[in-house]
Amino acid sequence: MKHVAIFASGKGSNVENLLAHFNNHSSIKISLLVSNNAQAGAIDIAKKNNVDVLVLDKDQTADGNFIVAALASKKINYVILAGYLKIIPVELIHAYPEKIINIHPALLPKFGGKGMYGSHIHKAVVQSGETQSGITIHFVNEEYDKGRIIAQKAVKLEPGDSFNEVENKVRSLEMQWFPKIVEEVISGRK
Repeated sequence: MKHVAIFASGKGSNVENLLAHFNNHSSIKISLLVSNNAQAGAIDIAKKNNVDVLVLDKDQTADGNFIVAALASKKINYVILAGYLKIIPVELIHAYPEKIINIHPALLPKFGGKGMYGSHIHKAVVQSGETQSGITIHFVNEEYDKGRIIAQKAVKLEPGDSFNEVENKVRSLEMQWFPKIVEEVISGRK
């Protein structure tokens, strides 16, 4: 059995989607939710699904050795970032090389890097006049949004799409593809 930790900071729509996908999976188990936000909706979703929760305080969020030890105690094999808004400590990256998977709501390398998260991305996409957007699922390395790309899925944008419309189109791709691609990676098929 491969044990997975999901890191999330927000309401948890991707967390809920991942938990539903891996519920009763024969070889993959979501064993832990890690959050830096004690008010995150993702925590309630995890608890409703009987998934252990670890809430990191400000110091723990930056303490890679603490996080690595906490994951080791749960025998975690993979980490999935699902709207986690903190920098991943280098110790964690080194402990899980190409085993930390992130989803980015744009087609990297465009619209990546510091400050590019949530609605900021979709506003930038609209302002730039892009004809498409999408999702990038990638491994995490020491450079912000520069890890090896696992998969990208694109959606056509219409002239006049608002950033909310772009966000909804991208969210649909996340719901459809993120769990499937994570499963392929963990199962060794990608």
